[in-house]
Amino acid sequence: MADLEVVRELVARACRILGKLELTKSSSGHVSARLEGTDKFLIRARGPEESGVRFTTPREVITVDLNGNKIEGEKNSEPPREVFIHTWIYRTRPEVGSVIHIHPSTVVLFTICHRPLLPIYGAYDPSSLRLLMEGIPTYDRSITVSNDKLGKEFAEVMGLKRACLMRGHGITTAGRSVQEATLTAIKLNELAEMNYRACLLGNPKPIPAEEIAGITCSSGKGAWHQKTLWQYYCNLVGE
Repeated sequence: MADLEVVRELVARACRILGKLELTKSSSGHVSARLEGTDKFLIRARGPEESGVRFTTPREVITVDLNGNKIEGEKNSEPPREVFIHTWIYRTRPEVGSVIHIHPSTVVLFTICHRPLLPIYGAYDPSSLRLLMEGIPTYDRSITVSNDKLGKEFAEVMGLKRACLMRGHGITTAGRSVQEATLTAIKLNELAEMNYRACLLGNPKPIPAEEIAGITCSSGKGAWHQKTLWQYYCNLVGE
């Protein structure tokens, strides 16, 4: 039970971080975490007593099964309509421990305008460059993923990638942990913000292919870097 409560608080904290960074609006968006060794996961719930993503408490995080059915949680809390984004990723990708769906406005603008995110920087932020060069697919439907059919369709488009854009809607990220999926969402938004600002100034040009290759072929800074980044964002928003 103690471990369950730790994961519940972690999901709530990720929600608060993303909300305080203004990567999603009001009560829209949800973070989930697979309960290891089970066919269940925790997810931010919806309901008349919810307080918004940036104010999520552990009480607003419920337990559901891989069909999206509520197993345990507060009486007036229910799974979000788009729980099927989570169920289908967990069903088809056993390595995934966390799924996040949010609505960062700058990223959404690029999907609306059909503008690609360009590799316009390198050493400024190698991790987001690697994310981009791994490939970020786009789910080209601006609808609510509210049933099994749509959940399966979305999961097929996302494939094995860490992130997926959703046209006129938002993004979904997946990671081995809540921290990893959260940082992927943050990095994707930073990439979009830099592209957006560059477009305002002029005509952004990608960095040379050889420089991209030199950065993306490196292994990065490892797990310690993820840990320090997570702690940075926790401190930044007062968590």
